[in-house]
Amino acid sequence: MAIAIVCFSVLGTYSACSSDAGPRSAGRPTVVIIGDSLSTGHGTSPFDAWPKLVENDPGFRQFNTTIVNAARDGAGYVSVGEDGSTFGSQVDEAVTDGTRLVLFFGSENDMGTSPGETEAAAARAFASVKSRAPQADIVVVGPPSYTSTPEPERLDIRDQDKAAALRAGAEFVDPIDLGWIMNDAPDLIGPDGDHPSAAGQQYLQAKMEALIGPRIQQDKPSNSPLTG
Repeated sequence: MAIAIVCFSVLGTYSACSSDAGPRSAGRPTVVIIGDSLSTGHGTSPFDAWPKLVENDPGFRQFNTTIVNAARDGAGYVSVGEDGSTFGSQVDEAVTDGTRLVLFFGSENDMGTSPGETEAAAARAFASVKSRAPQADIVVVGPPSYTSTPEPERLDIRDQDKAAALRAGAEFVDPIDLGWIMNDAPDLIGPDGDHPSAAGQQYLQAKMEALIGPRIQQDKPSNSPLTG
């Protein structure tokens, strides 16, 4: 996942692939995506990436939500990706006091780091969110596996992410335990064997909408046709 493709605009300095990070409308909830190339559209296109699909979903638009995708290829809590990006630097760039939800996704890029290094870096990233956006919810989605027998190193990163998330009071979602992608990997993963296909991005869209929707539904306008 370390191959570089410029991702979604965060500060207006990168290629625009999602909502820009300019001034927000009053009362409009903002969701910030922190992640790696699983969230940038690598292997398809930025416009096929699941955050963009969420943003453009007609049903999801009724939440009147702004999606800011800070994900960068090659990034992790420790792993340094494109333009020097880490999950921590993505938080620094994109999270503001108006952020309603921060969703972290990944990363297998941290496999091979020193024992405990990823957990410590994750803890710092979550603390930074709390400092910048004290009212924001934090959802931490661990790295997925495309087989039912993930490598020990992948499980170790998953466990470090989970430990840091639980200590921070964040919700942890485990794609490995939930079996995301595993049974349909040939259809959901592209030719490189690593990045989601267009169908895979749509699959992730559905999974992420199920996580994001309930957490921002309380912010929807009172005249929204969506009901609890």
